[in-house]
Amino acid sequence: MREHLATASDLLASAADDAGDHADRLRELSDQLGSLADQDRDVDHGRLARIQSGLDEIQPDLDDDDAAAALDEANDEINAFRETIEGV
Repeated sequence: MREHLATASDLLASAADDAGDHADRLRELSDQLGSLADQDRDVDHGRLARIQSGLDEIQPDLDDDDAAAALDEANDEINAFRETIEGV
């Protein structure tokens, strides 16, 4: 299940290369997802929602279609993981 978070992390790291001014922020979000994928404790919906909110803020500003598509894929991976955890 945490593979979804690891995949999302990889997608964001790849997108960062083509994200211009948003590269640092995408790398930060990628690192957060990578840490969540590796940790043993539970991940809560709130933390993931904040990451997705960050992606939503960045995506409209992306000029690169591949980077925008990677953010969509990463968002889908996060949603797939969120379906496996209890809560909201």
